[in-house]
Amino acid sequence: MKMKKYKGIKEVNAKPMTRLKYNELRGWTLPENENGSDEGFLVEDLSNKPNIEGYKGYIQWLPKDNFESSYSLADTFKDRLTIEFNELAKNYIKLCDFLDSDNFNDIVKSTEVTALLVEQKEVMKKYLDILDRRIDLANTND
Repeated sequence: MKMKKYKGIKEVNAKPMTRLKYNELRGWTLPENENGSDEGFLVEDLSNKPNIEGYKGYIQWLPKDNFESSYSLADTFKDRLTIEFNELAKNYIKLCDFLDSDNFNDIVKSTEVTALLVEQKEVMKKYLDILDRRIDLANTND
């Protein structure tokens, strides 16, 4: 069976923790071939059942690079606003690149779809401008 692409978006609680500290939390002995000083994060997923007493969600450890490539800090309103801006900006750039690509006309044959994509680009730009102004206002109110 061919693998299919999935995109996950999940909110978790997390804090920095070394691999050794995580193993100690779980009551495990650190394997000889693992580095206990590896930086990472203790991650608590509240959407799954607890697997360790004293926690409300499923606990796991992720290496720092894996964690940081999967999660963005969303602790405050400004954090969440910045995430929203960054996600929209990525999608806006992808749309602009697609509209400007050499094979756009080969893929999109309908003038109606082309017009809708151009309109979507304009709306996304306006939305980006609004989010940018809100972020500026939030920063000046600190």
